Amino acid sequence: MNSFKGKIALVTGATRGIGAATALKLTDLGAHVIFTGRTEGKMEEMDNAIRFRGGSASFVPLDMTDYDATDRLGAHIYDKWGRLDILVGNAGDLGPISPIAHITPKDWDKILAINLTANFRLIRSMDLLLRQSKHGRAAFVTSSVAKMPRAHWGAYAASKAALESLVKTYAAENIKHDLKVNLINPGPIRTAMRARAMSGEDPMTLDTPEQLTPMFLKMLSDDFSETGKVFSYKSYKNGEYDWG
Repeated sequence: MNSFKGKIALVTGATRGIGAATALKLTDLGAHVIFTGRTEGKMEEMDNAIRFRGGSASFVPLDMTDYDATDRLGAHIYDKWGRLDILVGNAGDLGPISPIAHITPKDWDKILAINLTANFRLIRSMDLLLRQSKHGRAAFVTSSVAKMPRAHWGAYAASKAALESLVKTYAAENIKHDLKVNLINPGPIRTAMRARAMSGEDPMTLDTPEQLTPMFLKMLSDDFSETGKVFSYKSYKNGEYDWG
């Protein structure tokens, strides 16, 4: 875990849930975390929490569909640090839980913009920075519905399936580099998005985002050699993985 000391990390959607838990743990282990979110008040709370714990961070209010702002963030990181060691693409949107024929074009465009195009622009903006790192690592958040779609989840499933294809392609393009790029399927975790999707579910029966962070840390560590794969938290916590 000491390998995170001095690392420069970018975590999107980091004001709550999985993103917040991951950002906090990375700062606990010595990384400087650049974290993004849409609500400035929540970002200030997160920044205070990190500093209270003795961590180092920079917060950037960012709507992930403001693609020019993503490019400016990449330029800022280059000017200040010259590299990016860790990228966690966590920001996402559930979109409408609705029959496909009932989804409005506006809602369809929105979920594709956030879950797919924003991550394409993130990769495009951070690629050079990740390549400047000695051990660049990137992890993106997917879902089981990318491979096993369920009724009324069409927009979300399509966006995550496309994201998996995008990220695996990016990993294949870097197969000869030490840049490792993977996806994580958290499964049912106690988050606001899960509560919105499953309103009748008892959240206390679910694992917390903090319980997921060891898997993220493993995938983001210098000695992790896998790339272009989807890893399931359910299998990880049950000890079923042979990480190689």
